[in-house]
Amino acid sequence: MKTSKFSIFICLFFLSIGARAQFVQDAMKIVDPGNGGISQKQAADGIREALIKGTAETVSLVSKTDGFFLNPEIKIPFPENARTIESKLRAIGFGSKLDEAVLAINRAAEDAAKSAQPIFVNAITGMNISDALQIVKGKDDAATQYLARTTSTELKAKFSPVIKASLDKVDATRLWAELITVYNQVPFVAKQNPDLTAYVTDKAISGLFTMIAKEELKIRQNPAARTTELLKQVFGKQ
Repeated sequence: MKTSKFSIFICLFFLSIGARAQFVQDAMKIVDPGNGGISQKQAADGIREALIKGTAETVSLVSKTDGFFLNPEIKIPFPENARTIESKLRAIGFGSKLDEAVLAINRAAEDAAKSAQPIFVNAITGMNISDALQIVKGKDDAATQYLARTTSTELKAKFSPVIKASLDKVDATRLWAELITVYNQVPFVAKQNPDLTAYVTDKAISGLFTMIAKEELKIRQNPAARTTELLKQVFGKQ
């Protein structure tokens, strides 16, 4: 499809859904090389490149030892719905065991994060031109939000068994069971058994997107982070 025909299509598309005229003009500039913009293919390729770069760096960062545990932004604490358990157990001398359990929980998240990149890449390569245009002109976390919409369900489905295996591998499951058993033996407390796998899965995915958003913001706001010519063309050189 020639650029002129594509531009007409974009204009009609946005007008058909009642988009503002200014947004249509901005979109036209992006896909009109003759007026100093970039082609539709470059826009899509640039966003894909930015997302693949950002997700790869994020996965590498959080999946290393202490990637979650020593990062206060994403460190996974004792489950919120089990804080009563934590306070009572610390009061009766189980503080070190609780600290050991929190470390093991974060080790499980670090271990499971390694499996995220293929899921991200699959979603990124499936991005169409409409998605790319909206991201280029979108908010500072537009790409991250796109990724969250298109991968969260699959991430949760695939992370859960990995998290379970990781929790078992780093001994978190045993530590958790021991702590819950001790707590449930305390007189007059309501018996508890929070789902540790579901909790760590949700927190691990949330942590990933928190860090991906930081990478996206860096690419959008810091010219030095645009390490390829294509990223410079899409997001600007200055």
